[in-house]
Order: sequence, then structure tokens, then C-alpha cells
Amino acid sequence: MAGRISDDDIALVRERSPIADVVGEHVQLRNAGGGNLKGLCPFHDEKSPSFNVTPARGYWYCFGCGEGGDVITFVRRLEHLSFSEAIERLAQRAGIQLRYEQGGYVPGREQGERTRLLEAHRAAAEYYAEQLSAPEAAPARRFLSERGFERVDAEHFGVGFAHSDWDRLARHLMGRGFTAAELIKGGLAREGRRGPIDRFRGRLLWPIRDITGDVIGFGARKLLDSDDGPKYLNTPESPLYKKSEVLYGIDLAKREISKRSQAVIVEGYTDVMACHLAGVPTAVATCGTAFGEEHIKILRRLLLDQAEFRGEVIFTFDGDAAGQKAAQRAFTQEQKFVTQTYVAVQPDGLDPCDLRVKQGDAAVRDLIASREPLFAFAVRSVIGRYDLSTNEGRLAALDAAAPIVAGIKDRALRQMYAVDLDRWLGFMNERLVMDRIAEVTAASAPQSQGPARRQAPAPSRARPADQPLLDPADPAQRVEAEVLKLAIQRPALLGPGFDTVGPQAFTTPEHVELYAWILAAGGTTHAGPGGREWVDRLLAGATENLRPLITRLAVETLRADLDNEERYGAAMLAALEAISTDRAIAQVKARLQRLNPVDEVQEYNRLFGELVALEQQRRLLRERAAGTP
Repeated sequence: MAGRISDDDIALVRERSPIADVVGEHVQLRNAGGGNLKGLCPFHDEKSPSFNVTPARGYWYCFGCGEGGDVITFVRRLEHLSFSEAIERLAQRAGIQLRYEQGGYVPGREQGERTRLLEAHRAAAEYYAEQLSAPEAAPARRFLSERGFERVDAEHFGVGFAHSDWDRLARHLMGRGFTAAELIKGGLAREGRRGPIDRFRGRLLWPIRDITGDVIGFGARKLLDSDDGPKYLNTPESPLYKKSEVLYGIDLAKREISKRSQAVIVEGYTDVMACHLAGVPTAVATCGTAFGEEHIKILRRLLLDQAEFRGEVIFTFDGDAAGQKAAQRAFTQEQKFVTQTYVAVQPDGLDPCDLRVKQGDAAVRDLIASREPLFAFAVRSVIGRYDLSTNEGRLAALDAAAPIVAGIKDRALRQMYAVDLDRWLGFMNERLVMDRIAEVTAASAPQSQGPARRQAPAPSRARPADQPLLDPADPAQRVEAEVLKLAIQRPALLGPGFDTVGPQAFTTPEHVELYAWILAAGGTTHAGPGGREWVDRLLAGATENLRPLITRLAVETLRADLDNEERYGAAMLAALEAISTDRAIAQVKARLQRLNPVDEVQEYNRLFGELVALEQQRRLLRERAAGTP
């Protein structure tokens, strides 16, 4: 049983894991004002960014799906880890050696499973890279050289070599303390009659890293004629490696993808290498599977893919039949992007790696620059299979291409491609083409339930069970939320006045509960300057109902004018009390209406005097709150 990580080390991990840096490895963040950052949520599909990060307080919150928390919560949620595994993951990232209680330092075998498997893969990658210099690796070095890669290029990408021996890697890793069960579970070895057998033997290897740079698997290329296995062999599915969620080169390309708002999808490891070395550092590749929805999610977060059409995704494919088929598969995924999509295909059928060898780096850059919109490519590919010199051939091509154009969700773009199709087919009869496409569109309408062109799936509008129900049209609730936000983010602006307004100033049960909890934590009187420690104190021991609300209010941008920040708190408190006074006035008026001023003169006069006092108080409060949003 592993020991408990010391509280001091947990605090140190938090301190050395800036939330903007950790989140920024997975999501492109942009300035949202008020010290906040914003990006597309990694936990649900959305059209526009609603995922907010507040570096000053170390918290994040998504206003679309209601998820939120600190840097540890983010890593746990993103990578499906336990609390201890998330701490170990962040500690490894920050270079912190953790200490475990109940017996002191815990040896490696007692660390979290994921951490152990990552360490085994890192050690395997180092070992494979070292073996590339061995005499037995001559075929591997020759393979790289023939494709224009030098030793320094291999080192940059971590390329290595696996010996033909049955268990050389297994013996090396077990000698470093890893168990046979760990090697098998991680996909580095498989079960043999006399122990674990290396999964990769006699092959050139590329380490496959996740977006943070950790090695999670390998891709291996056959080198020897005696190898009866497939040309390429990848790590099997494991706790680390999910091929549908992996993009080779993403760790090297992520910053350039975000910076340039461009992602280039190629087909192989050598193509990624060739593109990066030729000056296209946004290239990535899938690993043993077709480009799919999980890959799209990764790229959308890096591209900040939203309605502004800022970026571009460029697919490159071989010019052969397999490449054409891959391009058609990409077309089926195109409309899940908001950004614009293109295809770049070399006319002579060369892939980026071969193109670089034969024509140089500039040719690779020119290939990407000559991209063609994916819709145009898909239509041209279909009509190219028909004899357009005959009426029969042109009509057959129209029938084949019509479903593609009809599948364009954006009506205006669909009409524009209908005009292009008419021109490409040589009919010179736009009405004929548009009528045929309209027929196909109408026939497929009942089955077409997809999102609009270039529109990401909308987030569910269902309210999470733990998310407070706030009516944005209710000014009282808006003021209540802003005052509670101040109490969490900037308690010093409210002073002791917040602690004395009383729970009757709030209308929703969640706001009343949060107000009581803030008082129980010492109130704004004892909150100090606020910041991370105050938010942590509020979250500690809070109910499951309150934690998301606290996190949301800790992250949400204040509406304060920074030039008048000092009086903002007092003005908001006055606005809250004015609204509360309005309710009290309404209650007194209702009671007065039920009284007979002749028979109940004493009670009537008392309530009337109370009403006059309340109205005077409301007038003063409104003057103090003047200028409050």
C-alpha cells in the first residue's frame, strides 16, 4: 500500500504548477480581461470559448458545462487520474521529488500506475535512441539517410532502434526495477513462455508523445526482409495509449499550431519529420488509425476554433488511390471543424518526405501553400472519374457529385459550390445543377441531423445538478452574484459591511447558503486580501452544492471599473441593500393595505412610520449605489 503524499509536497506541487501553463499545454488561452484567460473547453464541444482561467487565484471554470476547480482538478479530469496520480504527474512536470508519509519515501514500485508506466516508456525511449548508434542499427541509419534525415534530426525526434533479440529491452527495463507485468500492461512487451518478450524487434522506432511531451507509445517500421510482421507496428491500446486520441508530433507542433492558427495533417512519421525540417512546424499525423473526432477535439482546442474563421486545417495525402480514399474520409469529418479546411496533394503523387528528398525544403512549403478547399477537392475527385466529353458522362458526374454539395450545411456555400460544379461540368445551366442538388438535399433532409456548417456541436443546455440556477434577467440575482463574487475575489473591497447585511439580503437558496458559508469561514472581516489562500479556505469542507458555485465566482470576471475599484465594493453592497429594502417596503405596503386606519390606527401609524424610514433608507442607498452596473 503506497504511503500518503505529504501535505507540504502537495502545496509545493500546486505552487510550482502555474495553472495557465498547465492548462495552456492543452488549450490555447487568450486574454479575456480582468486578469482572466479564455479558451475552448476541453471537456465538452462548444462553438465559442466559455472556459475561463484565473491565474491569480489558480482556478478554472467553464460557464458552458459547469466544470471547474484548481490545477489538480484539471489534470485529474483531463487524464482520468486519481488525486495521487495527478499530484505525481504534476510533480514530475515540475521536477519535484515527492515524499510519502507512513514510512517515508516510497520506492518506485509503489507509485501510481500511470506514473510507473510513463517512467518505463521514458526509459525505453532513451534506450532505443542509444541503440541507434549500435552496429546492428546500420539498416535503420541507412533508412533515415536515404530519406534525407541526419543524425541530429533523429535526435530531435527521438528516433531509435530495437534489436532483433527477443527480450533485450525487457531485460534492460527489469534491471532498472520495472516488473514484467508493467511492461506487458504498457505494451512494451508481451507474454512469452519464459517471460516477457519485446514487442518491437529489428525495427526503426519513433516515440509517440502526448501533448505534454510524455512518451506514451511507439511506432515501429520494418527494416529486415526476415521480419514477417506488418510494415508499421504501433503500441497496442493501453492505459497510456489510445490511438484515436493520439497525434504524432503534437508535442512539437502545439505552440506553432496555436501561434499560426494552422494545423497540417500528414500520413506518416517521416512526413511529420520532413515537414518540420522544411519549415512547416504545424504538421502532425495519426498513429495507425483514421483521422477522427478525438483528433478534431485536440486541434480545435489548440486552434481556438470558433466562428471567426481565423485558422485552417490542411490535409495532405498521397496521390494514389489510398490517398484519395483517405481524403474522402477526411471530407466526412470536415464539417465538425469551425475553421476552414483544405487539401494539399502533390500532382506527381509524392508524399512530403519523398518530395523533400527529390525537390528540397521549398517544395514542401510550396505544397502546403498550394492547398485547395476540401469541398472543391472532394467534388473534383468524384467528377474526375467520369468522361466529361459526353452528355451521359456529365450527367452521371452530376449525380455523383450532387450528394457532396448537398451535404454542405452552409446554404450560401452550398449555392456557391453548385455554381462551381456547373462550371466544372460544362453545362452552363446553373438552374439544372441547383435543381438536382435541391432534390438530393430534400431527399436527405429527414436523415440530416448534423450541426450547421462550421459549427461545433452545441453544449447541452441541461443544467448540471450542482450548478445554481441563476436568472440573468433578474437584476437582484445579478447584484447578489456580483457581491458574492467580490467576497470571494476581493473581500477587502467589501470590508466588514458584507458580514452585517444578513442572509435576508439574498433570494436564491444557493446564494443564502454561500453567504452563510463565507461567514462561517470568518467573513470578509477576516479574509485578508483574498487571493488563492482565501479561495482554498472556502473550498475546504464546502458542500458538493457549493464547490462549483465558489469556483465559478472565483473565476468569473468582475464588472468593476479598475479606476474606481475602491468605491466599487461599497456601491455594490449599497445596491444589494437597496434591493433588499425594496422587498421590505413592498411587505410593509402590503400589510398597510390590509389594515383599517380608523379601527387599527396605532398599528397603522407604526407601520406608516416604518415605511417612511425605509423609503428614506432606500433613497440613501440608491445614492451610494449610483453608477453601479
